[in-house]
Amino acid sequence: MTTNEFILALDQGTTSSRAIVFDRDGVVRGIGQREFRQHYPRPGWVEHDPGEIWHSQLDVAREALRNAAASAADVAAIGITNQRETTLIWERASGRPLARAIVWQDRRTAPMCDQLRQDGHADFLQSRTGLVLDAYFSGTKLAWLLDHVPGARQKAERGELAFGTVDTWLIWQLTGGAVHSTDPSNASRTMLFDLHTQDWNDEILALLNIPRSVLPSIAPSSAVVGEALPEWLGGSIPIAGVAGDQQAATFGQACFAPGMAKNTYGTGCFMLMNVGDKPVQSRNHLLSTVGWGLPTAGQDGWRAAYMLEGGVFVAGAAVQWLRDGLGIIQRSEEIESLAASVADTDDVFMVPAFAGLGAPHWDPYARGTLVGLTRGTTRAHIARATLESIALQSAELLTCMNGDSGIALTELRVDGGAARNDLLMQMQADLLGVPVVRPRVPESTALGAAGLAGLAVGFWSGQDEFASKWQAERTFEPAWPDSVREARMRRWRQAVELSKGWSNTAK
Repeated sequence: MTTNEFILALDQGTTSSRAIVFDRDGVVRGIGQREFRQHYPRPGWVEHDPGEIWHSQLDVAREALRNAAASAADVAAIGITNQRETTLIWERASGRPLARAIVWQDRRTAPMCDQLRQDGHADFLQSRTGLVLDAYFSGTKLAWLLDHVPGARQKAERGELAFGTVDTWLIWQLTGGAVHSTDPSNASRTMLFDLHTQDWNDEILALLNIPRSVLPSIAPSSAVVGEALPEWLGGSIPIAGVAGDQQAATFGQACFAPGMAKNTYGTGCFMLMNVGDKPVQSRNHLLSTVGWGLPTAGQDGWRAAYMLEGGVFVAGAAVQWLRDGLGIIQRSEEIESLAASVADTDDVFMVPAFAGLGAPHWDPYARGTLVGLTRGTTRAHIARATLESIALQSAELLTCMNGDSGIALTELRVDGGAARNDLLMQMQADLLGVPVVRPRVPESTALGAAGLAGLAVGFWSGQDEFASKWQAERTFEPAWPDSVREARMRRWRQAVELSKGWSNTAK
Protein backbone atom coordinates (compact mmCIF):
# COMPACT_ATOMS: atom_id res chain seq x y z
CA MET A 1 0.00 0.00 0.00
CA THR A 2 1.28 3.49 -0.87
CA THR A 3 1.09 5.81 2.12
CA ASN A 4 3.32 8.73 1.03
CA GLU A 5 3.81 9.70 4.65
CA PHE A 6 7.36 10.96 4.30
CA ILE A 7 9.63 13.33 2.40
CA LEU A 8 13.25 12.31 1.77
CA ALA A 9 15.71 15.22 1.92
CA LEU A 10 19.16 14.77 0.37
CA ASP A 11 21.66 17.16 1.97
CA GLN A 12 24.93 17.05 0.03
CA GLY A 13 27.50 19.06 1.99
CA THR A 14 31.15 20.01 1.67
CA THR A 15 32.54 17.30 3.93
CA SER A 16 29.69 14.80 4.14
CA SER A 17 26.55 13.58 2.42
CA ARG A 18 23.43 13.33 4.58
CA ALA A 19 19.86 12.20 4.06
CA ILE A 20 16.92 12.81 6.38
CA VAL A 21 13.38 11.42 6.33
CA PHE A 22 10.72 13.87 7.59
CA ASP A 23 7.08 13.17 8.42
CA ARG A 24 4.10 15.51 7.94
CA ASP A 25 4.86 17.31 11.21
CA GLY A 26 8.40 18.11 10.10
CA VAL A 27 9.77 15.58 12.60
CA VAL A 28 12.95 13.65 11.77
CA ARG A 29 12.18 9.93 11.35
CA GLY A 30 15.48 8.65 9.96
CA ILE A 31 19.00 9.94 9.21
CA GLY A 32 21.98 8.70 7.23
CA GLN A 33 25.38 10.42 7.05
CA ARG A 34 28.75 9.65 5.49
CA GLU A 35 31.90 11.71 5.13
CA PHE A 36 33.90 11.65 1.91
CA ARG A 37 37.41 12.59 0.84
CA GLN A 38 38.73 16.07 0.19
CA HIS A 39 41.45 16.39 -2.46
CA TYR A 40 44.09 19.15 -2.29
CA PRO A 41 46.26 18.64 -5.41
CA ARG A 42 47.95 22.06 -5.09
CA PRO A 43 47.96 24.92 -2.55
CA GLY A 44 44.63 26.74 -2.77
CA TRP A 45 42.99 23.95 -4.78
CA VAL A 46 40.11 21.89 -3.34
CA GLU A 47 38.44 19.08 -5.28
CA HIS A 48 35.81 16.37 -4.81
CA ASP A 49 35.36 13.16 -6.75
CA PRO A 50 31.98 13.35 -8.58
CA GLY A 51 31.47 9.59 -8.28
CA GLU A 52 32.07 9.74 -4.55
CA ILE A 53 29.57 12.60 -4.18
CA TRP A 54 26.92 10.51 -5.96
CA HIS A 55 27.61 7.14 -4.32
CA SER A 56 27.89 8.58 -0.80
CA GLN A 57 24.60 10.41 -1.32
CA LEU A 58 22.86 7.28 -2.61
CA ASP A 59 24.20 5.20 0.29
CA VAL A 60 22.94 7.61 2.96
CA ALA A 61 19.54 7.92 1.25
CA ARG A 62 19.14 4.15 1.55
CA GLU A 63 20.39 4.27 5.15
CA ALA A 64 17.91 7.02 6.12
CA LEU A 65 15.01 5.03 4.66
CA ARG A 66 16.13 1.93 6.58
CA ASN A 67 16.40 3.91 9.81
CA ALA A 68 12.90 5.30 9.25
CA ALA A 69 11.59 1.78 8.50
CA ALA A 70 10.31 3.25 5.24
CA SER A 71 10.31 2.16 1.61
CA ALA A 72 10.11 4.17 -1.60
CA ALA A 73 6.34 3.63 -1.57
CA ASP A 74 6.16 5.63 1.68
CA VAL A 75 7.97 8.65 0.21
CA ALA A 76 5.92 11.38 -1.48
CA ALA A 77 8.92 13.22 -2.93
CA ILE A 78 12.66 13.87 -2.79
CA GLY A 79 14.09 17.29 -1.96
CA ILE A 80 17.72 18.16 -2.72
CA THR A 81 19.94 20.71 -1.01
CA ASN A 82 23.63 21.08 -1.67
CA GLN A 83 26.96 22.78 -1.13
CA ARG A 84 26.76 25.75 -3.46
CA GLU A 85 29.07 26.95 -6.29
CA THR A 86 30.98 23.64 -6.54
CA THR A 87 31.41 22.99 -10.27
CA LEU A 88 31.26 19.76 -12.32
CA ILE A 89 31.43 18.87 -16.03
CA TRP A 90 30.52 15.54 -17.65
CA GLU A 91 29.81 13.93 -21.00
CA ARG A 92 26.15 14.01 -21.94
CA ALA A 93 26.25 10.65 -23.74
CA SER A 94 27.99 8.59 -21.06
CA GLY A 95 27.53 10.66 -17.89
CA ARG A 96 31.29 10.35 -17.34
CA PRO A 97 32.87 13.27 -15.43
CA LEU A 98 35.79 14.85 -17.27
CA ALA A 99 37.47 16.05 -14.08
CA ARG A 100 37.05 16.24 -10.34
CA ALA A 101 34.60 18.83 -9.07
CA ILE A 102 36.14 22.20 -8.25
CA VAL A 103 34.88 23.02 -4.74
CA TRP A 104 33.58 26.43 -3.70
CA GLN A 105 36.63 27.08 -1.46
CA ASP A 106 39.03 26.53 -4.39
CA ARG A 107 41.04 29.69 -5.24
CA ARG A 108 42.69 28.67 -8.53
CA THR A 109 40.70 31.22 -10.56
CA ALA A 110 41.66 34.21 -8.39
CA PRO A 111 44.09 35.50 -11.11
CA MET A 112 41.27 35.28 -13.67
CA CYS A 113 39.07 37.35 -11.34
CA ASP A 114 41.88 39.88 -10.85
CA GLN A 115 42.18 40.25 -14.63
CA LEU A 116 38.41 40.72 -15.03
CA ARG A 117 38.57 43.38 -12.31
CA GLN A 118 41.49 45.17 -13.99
CA ASP A 119 39.56 45.09 -17.27
CA GLY A 120 36.70 46.93 -15.58
CA HIS A 121 34.07 44.17 -15.45
CA ALA A 122 33.46 43.96 -11.67
CA ASP A 123 30.66 46.54 -11.46
CA PHE A 124 28.85 45.11 -14.48
CA LEU A 125 29.01 41.58 -13.07
CA GLN A 126 27.70 42.68 -9.68
CA SER A 127 24.91 44.77 -11.22
CA ARG A 128 23.62 41.78 -13.21
CA THR A 129 24.35 38.84 -10.89
CA GLY A 130 24.26 40.45 -7.43
CA LEU A 131 27.61 38.80 -6.66
CA VAL A 132 31.01 40.27 -5.84
CA LEU A 133 33.58 39.23 -8.46
CA ASP A 134 35.37 36.34 -6.78
CA ALA A 135 36.80 32.87 -7.41
CA TYR A 136 34.20 31.55 -4.94
CA PHE A 137 31.49 31.41 -7.63
CA SER A 138 31.02 28.85 -10.41
CA GLY A 139 31.50 30.97 -13.55
CA THR A 140 35.27 31.26 -13.53
CA LYS A 141 35.61 27.65 -12.32
CA LEU A 142 33.67 26.46 -15.38
CA ALA A 143 35.76 28.66 -17.68
CA TRP A 144 38.93 27.17 -16.15
CA LEU A 145 37.70 23.60 -16.68
CA LEU A 146 36.84 24.30 -20.33
CA ASP A 147 40.32 25.73 -20.91
CA HIS A 148 42.40 23.23 -18.93
CA VAL A 149 40.70 19.82 -19.19
CA PRO A 150 41.80 18.08 -22.43
CA GLY A 151 38.96 17.93 -24.93
CA ALA A 152 36.49 19.81 -22.73
CA ARG A 153 36.11 22.90 -24.90
CA GLN A 154 35.77 20.87 -28.08
CA LYS A 155 33.05 18.72 -26.51
CA ALA A 156 31.32 21.85 -25.23
CA GLU A 157 31.35 23.46 -28.68
CA ARG A 158 29.80 20.28 -30.14
CA GLY A 159 27.04 20.26 -27.49
CA GLU A 160 28.39 17.05 -25.94
CA LEU A 161 29.25 18.48 -22.50
CA ALA A 162 27.07 19.22 -19.47
CA PHE A 163 27.88 21.60 -16.62
CA GLY A 164 26.22 21.56 -13.26
CA THR A 165 26.45 22.48 -9.63
CA VAL A 166 26.00 19.57 -7.21
CA ASP A 167 22.18 19.67 -7.35
CA THR A 168 22.29 19.27 -11.15
CA TRP A 169 24.74 16.36 -10.89
CA LEU A 170 22.51 14.53 -8.40
CA ILE A 171 19.37 15.11 -10.50
CA TRP A 172 21.23 13.80 -13.58
CA GLN A 173 22.29 10.67 -11.71
CA LEU A 174 18.93 10.02 -10.05
CA THR A 175 17.09 10.31 -13.38
CA GLY A 176 19.62 8.26 -15.34
CA GLY A 177 20.65 11.28 -17.40
CA ALA A 178 17.09 12.17 -18.40
CA VAL A 179 17.07 15.59 -16.68
CA HIS A 180 19.69 18.38 -16.85
CA SER A 181 18.23 21.00 -14.52
CA THR A 182 18.97 23.40 -11.67
CA ASP A 183 16.90 25.83 -9.62
CA PRO A 184 17.07 29.64 -9.31
CA SER A 185 18.86 29.58 -5.93
CA ASN A 186 21.76 27.51 -7.28
CA ALA A 187 21.76 29.30 -10.64
CA SER A 188 22.14 32.62 -8.81
CA ARG A 189 25.47 31.40 -7.30
CA THR A 190 27.16 30.74 -10.65
CA MET A 191 27.89 34.39 -11.61
CA LEU A 192 26.26 33.50 -14.95
CA PHE A 193 22.63 34.14 -13.92
CA ASP A 194 20.96 37.53 -14.38
CA LEU A 195 18.85 38.46 -11.34
CA HIS A 196 16.78 40.87 -13.42
CA THR A 197 15.88 38.65 -16.40
CA GLN A 198 15.91 35.44 -14.30
CA ASP A 199 17.90 33.67 -17.01
CA TRP A 200 21.48 32.97 -18.04
CA ASN A 201 23.17 36.19 -19.20
CA ASP A 202 24.57 35.91 -22.74
CA GLU A 203 26.91 38.88 -22.25
CA ILE A 204 28.57 37.19 -19.27
CA LEU A 205 28.75 33.87 -21.12
CA ALA A 206 30.56 35.64 -23.98
CA LEU A 207 32.90 37.39 -21.53
CA LEU A 208 33.91 34.06 -19.98
CA ASN A 209 33.78 32.18 -23.32
CA ILE A 210 31.22 29.65 -22.06
CA PRO A 211 28.86 28.04 -24.62
CA ARG A 212 25.24 28.29 -23.51
CA SER A 213 24.71 24.66 -24.58
CA VAL A 214 26.57 23.34 -21.50
CA LEU A 215 24.17 25.01 -19.05
CA PRO A 216 21.21 23.28 -17.39
CA SER A 217 17.63 24.44 -17.72
CA ILE A 218 16.28 26.40 -14.74
CA ALA A 219 13.14 25.02 -13.06
CA PRO A 220 11.32 26.39 -9.98
CA SER A 221 12.78 25.40 -6.60
CA SER A 222 9.47 23.71 -5.80
CA ALA A 223 8.37 21.62 -8.79
CA VAL A 224 8.58 18.04 -10.02
CA VAL A 225 11.59 18.04 -12.36
CA GLY A 226 11.89 14.29 -12.85
CA GLU A 227 11.67 10.86 -11.24
CA ALA A 228 14.36 8.97 -9.38
CA LEU A 229 14.76 5.62 -11.13
CA PRO A 230 13.37 2.59 -9.24
CA GLU A 231 16.80 0.91 -9.22
CA TRP A 232 18.21 3.49 -6.79
CA LEU A 233 15.77 3.39 -3.87
CA GLY A 234 13.47 0.49 -4.66
CA GLY A 235 10.79 2.51 -6.39
CA SER A 236 10.23 5.59 -8.51
CA ILE A 237 10.05 8.83 -6.46
CA PRO A 238 9.39 12.37 -7.78
CA ILE A 239 12.27 14.86 -7.40
CA ALA A 240 10.29 17.93 -6.38
CA GLY A 241 12.43 20.41 -4.42
CA VAL A 242 15.89 21.92 -4.96
CA ALA A 243 17.78 24.75 -3.23
CA GLY A 244 21.34 25.64 -2.25
CA ASP A 245 22.14 24.90 1.37
CA GLN A 246 21.95 28.40 2.87
CA GLN A 247 18.77 29.24 0.98
CA ALA A 248 17.24 25.90 1.99
CA ALA A 249 18.04 26.68 5.63
CA THR A 250 16.29 30.03 5.27
CA PHE A 251 13.22 28.26 3.83
CA GLY A 252 13.42 25.64 6.58
CA GLN A 253 13.36 28.46 9.13
CA ALA A 254 10.16 29.73 7.43
CA CYS A 255 11.65 33.18 6.75
CA PHE A 256 8.91 33.93 4.23
CA ALA A 257 8.24 37.62 4.92
CA PRO A 258 10.53 40.55 4.05
CA GLY A 259 12.58 41.49 7.11
CA MET A 260 12.87 37.93 8.39
CA ALA A 261 16.40 36.57 8.60
CA LYS A 262 18.34 33.53 9.70
CA ASN A 263 21.90 33.20 10.94
CA THR A 264 23.79 29.91 10.89
CA TYR A 265 26.50 29.87 13.57
CA GLY A 266 29.32 27.52 12.67
CA THR A 267 33.05 28.00 12.12
CA GLY A 268 31.89 31.26 10.54
CA CYS A 269 28.39 32.69 10.22
CA PHE A 270 26.04 32.73 7.23
CA MET A 271 23.27 35.33 7.32
CA LEU A 272 20.42 35.60 4.83
CA MET A 273 17.66 38.21 5.01
CA ASN A 274 14.47 38.07 2.97
CA VAL A 275 14.13 41.38 1.08
CA GLY A 276 11.01 40.54 -0.94
CA ASP A 277 10.26 40.14 -4.62
CA LYS A 278 12.90 42.51 -6.03
CA PRO A 279 16.70 42.18 -5.80
CA VAL A 280 18.55 44.73 -3.67
CA GLN A 281 21.92 46.15 -4.74
CA SER A 282 24.12 46.27 -1.65
CA ARG A 283 26.25 49.29 -0.78
CA ASN A 284 28.30 47.15 1.64
CA HIS A 285 29.45 44.42 -0.76
CA LEU A 286 26.87 42.01 0.57
CA LEU A 287 25.60 39.45 -1.93
CA SER A 288 22.20 39.74 -3.56
CA THR A 289 20.87 36.29 -4.33
CA VAL A 290 17.73 34.28 -5.05
CA GLY A 291 16.37 32.54 -1.97
CA TRP A 292 13.99 30.31 -3.92
CA GLY A 293 11.71 30.45 -6.92
CA LEU A 294 8.14 29.19 -6.48
CA PRO A 295 5.89 28.37 -9.44
CA THR A 296 3.57 31.10 -10.69
CA ALA A 297 -0.01 29.81 -10.57
CA GLY A 298 -1.31 28.95 -14.03
CA GLN A 299 1.80 30.25 -15.78
CA ASP A 300 5.25 29.13 -16.79
CA GLY A 301 8.20 30.39 -14.78
CA TRP A 302 8.44 31.30 -11.11
CA ARG A 303 8.32 34.16 -8.67
CA ALA A 304 11.55 34.71 -6.82
CA ALA A 305 12.10 35.58 -3.18
CA TYR A 306 15.32 37.61 -3.03
CA MET A 307 17.85 37.64 -0.21
CA LEU A 308 20.79 39.66 0.99
CA GLU A 309 23.59 37.39 2.16
CA GLY A 310 26.61 38.13 4.29
CA GLY A 311 29.20 36.12 6.10
CA VAL A 312 31.33 36.40 9.21
CA PHE A 313 34.70 34.76 8.58
CA VAL A 314 35.47 33.82 12.19
CA ALA A 315 32.78 32.80 14.68
CA GLY A 316 33.13 29.36 16.27
CA ALA A 317 36.72 29.36 15.01
CA ALA A 318 37.50 32.06 17.60
CA VAL A 319 36.32 29.72 20.36
CA GLN A 320 38.52 26.97 18.89
CA TRP A 321 41.46 29.40 19.08
CA LEU A 322 40.83 29.98 22.79
CA ARG A 323 40.93 26.20 23.21
CA ASP A 324 43.80 25.25 20.89
CA GLY A 325 45.88 28.43 20.72
CA LEU A 326 45.62 29.89 24.22
CA GLY A 327 44.49 26.89 26.28
CA ILE A 328 41.95 29.08 28.12
CA ILE A 329 39.39 26.26 27.83
CA GLN A 330 39.81 22.51 27.36
CA ARG A 331 36.56 21.92 25.45
CA SER A 332 34.60 24.40 23.33
CA GLU A 333 31.44 23.83 25.40
CA GLU A 334 33.21 25.24 28.48
CA ILE A 335 33.17 28.79 27.12
CA GLU A 336 29.56 29.46 28.12
CA SER A 337 30.00 28.80 31.84
CA LEU A 338 33.38 30.58 31.92
CA ALA A 339 32.01 33.65 30.13
CA ALA A 340 28.94 33.66 32.37
CA SER A 341 31.13 33.77 35.50
CA VAL A 342 31.67 37.52 34.95
CA ALA A 343 28.92 40.11 34.53
CA ASP A 344 30.53 41.81 31.52
CA THR A 345 33.83 41.99 29.61
CA ASP A 346 35.16 44.88 31.75
CA ASP A 347 35.58 46.87 28.49
CA VAL A 348 37.69 44.15 26.85
CA PHE A 349 37.01 43.67 23.13
CA MET A 350 38.24 40.88 20.91
CA VAL A 351 38.28 41.47 17.13
CA PRO A 352 38.85 38.01 15.58
CA ALA A 353 40.30 39.30 12.30
CA PHE A 354 42.68 36.34 12.02
CA ALA A 355 42.39 36.38 8.22
CA GLY A 356 41.27 39.96 7.68
CA LEU A 357 37.79 41.48 7.89
CA GLY A 358 34.87 40.80 5.57
CA ALA A 359 31.72 42.86 5.07
CA PRO A 360 31.24 45.70 5.70
CA HIS A 361 34.96 46.53 6.24
CA TRP A 362 36.67 44.41 3.56
CA ASP A 363 40.20 44.78 4.91
CA PRO A 364 42.45 41.77 4.12
CA TYR A 365 45.24 43.40 6.16
CA ALA A 366 43.31 43.59 9.45
CA ARG A 367 44.49 41.20 12.14
CA GLY A 368 43.12 39.80 15.38
CA THR A 369 43.12 42.28 18.24
CA LEU A 370 42.47 42.18 21.99
CA VAL A 371 41.98 45.65 23.46
CA GLY A 372 41.11 47.02 26.87
CA LEU A 373 43.33 44.66 28.87
CA THR A 374 44.27 45.61 32.44
CA ARG A 375 45.83 43.78 35.40
CA GLY A 376 42.26 42.96 36.39
CA THR A 377 41.50 41.13 33.14
CA THR A 378 40.89 37.40 33.61
CA ARG A 379 40.46 34.51 31.22
CA ALA A 380 36.72 34.80 31.88
CA HIS A 381 36.72 38.37 30.51
CA ILE A 382 38.58 37.21 27.39
CA ALA A 383 36.17 34.28 26.97
CA ARG A 384 33.18 36.61 27.27
CA ALA A 385 34.72 39.12 24.84
CA THR A 386 35.30 36.30 22.34
CA LEU A 387 31.69 35.14 22.54
CA GLU A 388 30.48 38.72 22.27
CA SER A 389 32.63 39.26 19.15
CA ILE A 390 30.50 36.69 17.31
CA ALA A 391 27.32 38.55 18.23
CA LEU A 392 28.87 41.97 17.49
CA GLN A 393 30.01 40.94 14.00
CA SER A 394 26.59 39.47 13.23
CA ALA A 395 24.80 42.56 14.54
CA GLU A 396 27.00 44.82 12.41
CA LEU A 397 26.26 42.79 9.28
CA LEU A 398 22.52 42.60 9.92
CA THR A 399 22.48 46.37 10.47
CA CYS A 400 24.05 46.72 7.00
CA MET A 401 21.31 44.49 5.60
CA ASN A 402 18.68 46.75 7.16
CA GLY A 403 20.35 49.79 5.61
CA ASP A 404 20.75 48.23 2.16
CA SER A 405 17.20 46.91 1.98
CA GLY A 406 15.34 49.65 3.84
CA ILE A 407 13.54 46.81 5.64
CA ALA A 408 13.74 46.57 9.41
CA LEU A 409 14.76 43.22 10.87
CA THR A 410 11.79 41.79 12.79
CA GLU A 411 13.44 38.77 14.39
CA LEU A 412 16.46 36.55 13.86
CA ARG A 413 16.05 32.80 13.55
CA VAL A 414 19.19 30.83 14.35
CA ASP A 415 20.74 27.44 13.73
CA GLY A 416 24.15 25.79 13.64
CA GLY A 417 26.30 24.38 16.42
CA ALA A 418 27.01 27.63 18.30
CA ALA A 419 23.29 28.50 18.37
CA ARG A 420 23.04 26.02 21.25
CA ASN A 421 24.98 28.51 23.40
CA ASP A 422 22.31 30.33 25.44
CA LEU A 423 24.62 33.15 26.53
CA LEU A 424 25.65 33.89 22.94
CA MET A 425 22.02 33.94 21.81
CA GLN A 426 21.09 36.38 24.60
CA MET A 427 24.03 38.60 23.63
CA GLN A 428 22.77 38.51 20.04
CA ALA A 429 19.26 39.58 21.05
CA ASP A 430 20.62 42.40 23.23
CA LEU A 431 22.87 43.72 20.45
CA LEU A 432 20.19 43.52 17.74
CA GLY A 433 17.25 44.76 19.78
CA VAL A 434 14.98 42.07 18.27
CA PRO A 435 14.03 38.57 19.42
CA VAL A 436 16.41 35.72 18.58
CA VAL A 437 14.53 32.47 18.03
CA ARG A 438 15.99 28.96 18.12
CA PRO A 439 13.89 26.24 16.44
CA ARG A 440 12.82 22.91 17.86
CA VAL A 441 14.12 21.06 14.77
CA PRO A 442 17.80 21.98 14.28
CA GLU A 443 17.96 20.40 10.78
CA SER A 444 16.93 23.62 9.02
CA THR A 445 18.76 22.94 5.75
CA ALA A 446 17.29 19.50 5.11
CA LEU A 447 13.88 20.64 6.37
CA GLY A 448 13.93 23.45 3.81
CA ALA A 449 14.60 21.00 0.97
CA ALA A 450 11.81 18.78 2.30
CA GLY A 451 9.48 21.78 2.49
CA LEU A 452 10.08 22.78 -1.13
CA ALA A 453 9.51 19.19 -2.29
CA GLY A 454 6.45 18.73 -0.10
CA LEU A 455 4.76 21.87 -1.41
CA ALA A 456 5.25 20.72 -5.01
CA VAL A 457 3.40 17.43 -4.49
CA GLY A 458 0.71 18.65 -2.08
CA PHE A 459 2.28 16.96 0.96
CA TRP A 460 1.70 20.33 2.63
CA SER A 461 -1.06 22.56 1.29
CA GLY A 462 1.04 25.71 1.13
CA GLN A 463 3.68 27.84 2.82
CA ASP A 464 1.34 28.65 5.71
CA GLU A 465 0.86 24.99 6.60
CA PHE A 466 4.58 24.31 6.26
CA ALA A 467 5.39 27.36 8.43
CA SER A 468 2.97 26.04 11.07
CA LYS A 469 5.24 22.99 11.47
CA TRP A 470 8.11 25.30 12.43
CA GLN A 471 8.22 25.60 16.21
CA ALA A 472 10.42 27.66 18.47
CA GLU A 473 12.43 25.79 21.08
CA ARG A 474 13.36 29.05 22.83
CA THR A 475 13.05 32.79 22.21
CA PHE A 476 15.68 35.19 23.57
CA GLU A 477 14.18 38.65 24.13
CA PRO A 478 16.42 41.75 24.08
CA ALA A 479 17.02 43.17 27.55
CA TRP A 480 19.15 46.24 26.80
CA PRO A 481 17.82 49.77 26.25
CA ASP A 482 18.80 51.40 22.95
CA SER A 483 21.35 53.65 24.66
CA VAL A 484 23.34 50.70 26.03
CA ARG A 485 23.20 48.83 22.72
CA GLU A 486 24.33 51.86 20.71
CA ALA A 487 27.20 52.56 23.12
CA ARG A 488 28.36 48.94 22.86
CA MET A 489 28.30 49.01 19.05
CA ARG A 490 30.15 52.35 19.03
CA ARG A 491 32.89 50.90 21.26
CA TRP A 492 33.10 47.82 19.00
CA ARG A 493 33.66 50.01 15.95
CA GLN A 494 36.56 51.69 17.77
CA ALA A 495 38.13 48.29 18.42
CA VAL A 496 37.66 47.26 14.79
CA GLU A 497 39.42 50.43 13.59
CA LEU A 498 42.44 49.51 15.73
CA SER A 499 42.67 46.11 13.99
CA LYS A 500 42.63 47.52 10.45
CA GLY A 501 45.68 47.55 8.19
CA TRP A 502 47.91 45.91 10.79
CA SER A 503 49.73 43.43 8.55
CA ASN A 504 50.24 46.10 5.89
CA THR A 505 52.27 48.24 8.30
CA ALA A 506 54.84 45.56 9.14
CA LYS A 507 58.40 46.73 8.68
